Amino acid sequence: MVEISAIIVVGGFFGDEGKGKIISYLSLKSQVAAVARAGVGTNAGHTIVYQGVKYKLRQIPSGFVNPNVKLFIGPGVLVDPRVFLQEIELTKTSERARIDYQAGVIEEKHIEEDRSSSHLKGKIGTTGSGCGPAQRDRAMRILKLAKDVPELRKFLTDVPYELNELIDEGRDIIIEGTQGTFLSLYHGTYPYVTSKDVTSGSICSDVGIGPKKVRDVIIVFKGYVTRVGKGPLENELPIDEVKKRGWYEVATVTGRVRRVAPFNFKLAKRAVMLNSATQIAITKLDLLFPEDKHKKRWKDLSKDAKEFINRVEEELKVPVTLIGTGPEVHDIIDRSERED
Repeated sequence: MVEISAIIVVGGFFGDEGKGKIISYLSLKSQVAAVARAGVGTNAGHTIVYQGVKYKLRQIPSGFVNPNVKLFIGPGVLVDPRVFLQEIELTKTSERARIDYQAGVIEEKHIEEDRSSSHLKGKIGTTGSGCGPAQRDRAMRILKLAKDVPELRKFLTDVPYELNELIDEGRDIIIEGTQGTFLSLYHGTYPYVTSKDVTSGSICSDVGIGPKKVRDVIIVFKGYVTRVGKGPLENELPIDEVKKRGWYEVATVTGRVRRVAPFNFKLAKRAVMLNSATQIAITKLDLLFPEDKHKKRWKDLSKDAKEFINRVEEELKVPVTLIGTGPEVHDIIDRSERED
């Protein structure tokens, strides 16, 4: 019988939840064979802090920190060749990063259209990375694919085949989602959403993994809610209050200041439902409870921090298995090892 060994990591709010940190930790902690990036494309950035170095990535999967992990970009993901090749150089992953033949390609014309559109850039507040226009061209069957780009030729492979082969061998793989549940084209705050679905079901399709091969869906929530760009944000805090609480953030891709609100249990419950989440990861607990910065054991957490985590579990009916307590990859409490 085939061992079910695929793990999906998906964002629970509006992106920026800390998925890169969780994925990089998991890739280092366990014997993961591959990390495959799903999602939209270069309009989503993941930040990883490893051994004192901060990496801001839009194409290369966050599992690159483990030199033994294969890195894949699925056929459902858009690739900007310039960004991809820059990140290959940054991460030194030329020998293990691969793109599916059928991944769509973002061209300069898509970026120009995205940035000049009064609707996309003006009304919706997109990142200007060209993803929306490229997705439209894919739906029209006129988009160039990775197999059509000479400079990508050495990186091309059949990603679904390789991932399914690893699963059939009993190897663990991580599927890296991007954005967040409520930026989904179908399940988000339309029209202030991204250009496709980004929940766990679509994440499977993006890399060519059937749902029966998924063992766990880890949904990532930050200890508070942030959002970049326009669209509703319930209980949004004024900027002065955000700074006072130490929650001031700037987006990885756009450099825009993130809008902020307290943790939203109503949205979190719906995100758990939409993604069939089996585990929860909470990041930036140290910004809610500064006395808990860098802690690595559950028993060392403050009473208030434990009460917050316990409330999340009680209301969402899903265990919190990973807790981020600082920016570094290993600033994490792994509750599979907790001492209650």
